[in-house]
Amino acid sequence: MRDIYGEKVNIKIAIAYESEVIPQVEKNDRHVNVSGKIWMHKADKEFLASDRIALLEKIREHGSITKAAKAVGISYKTAWEIIDTINNLSEKPLVVRMTGGRGGGGTHLTREGATVIDHFRTIQKEHEKFLGKVAEKVGDADKFYRFLRSIAMKVSARNLFKGTVSRIQIGAVNAEVELSIRGTDTIIAIITNESIENLDLAVGKDAYAIVKASSVIIGKDMLGSKISTRNRLSGVIINVHEGAVNAEVTLELPGENTISAIMTNESAHDMGLQKGDSVYAIFKASSVILGVE
Repeated sequence: MRDIYGEKVNIKIAIAYESEVIPQVEKNDRHVNVSGKIWMHKADKEFLASDRIALLEKIREHGSITKAAKAVGISYKTAWEIIDTINNLSEKPLVVRMTGGRGGGGTHLTREGATVIDHFRTIQKEHEKFLGKVAEKVGDADKFYRFLRSIAMKVSARNLFKGTVSRIQIGAVNAEVELSIRGTDTIIAIITNESIENLDLAVGKDAYAIVKASSVIIGKDMLGSKISTRNRLSGVIINVHEGAVNAEVTLELPGENTISAIMTNESAHDMGLQKGDSVYAIFKASSVILGVE
């Protein structure tokens, strides 16, 4: 974009996905918006953004830098610093000082300044249309928001799976919870009945299964084998990374989830583990930690 701006102006757009919690409503009742901001940069410096455009509009409205600064909530000195920066970056001044004369003194927007405002607002309107289309393509905004939260989750455990509770079997003290994850795999967890209540778990609710890599055992050639461990997931080794003492073995499961196990280098060598091998990831139900958003 050139013309009144002189050298090329780069328009930078940042899109934010925001969650607004409305006061006095249930904690799960969220209003989710896709929003964005526009910056115009020139010579590697911020040239125009919505706050500067607002200042220019107030100068046009009031014809006074003092009143304009007050209207946008900044000092007179800051307002002039902004205007001087804008004018210096523009090929032609956008704001001029007027002293005395027939029309009186004050600060006035030039024709170029008015054009800049019009251009910015046009870009802003098109940007709003774009955000509207993004929101439509996202579809279920709440579902997308939960996805963003899940990928931002930080835990120390190496293995984190998102799934849906498919079965809960309550016992005298503990409960067995079955979580269906991507693909056809399920993960069984044993937790206390109190935890079921605290997490508000129910069939059909989304939850996370967390398993430490040190709790996962790798098994090979186990067809027909009987073991007491509740979780046995079949997969293909996609990486064997050896350290000074231990090796990290990563499997890809049928649903394209991955699970990692930590074992000694000696054990990995004894089993002859290699990339492409079909093996099992085995772990106890008591080793699974469940979490919810």
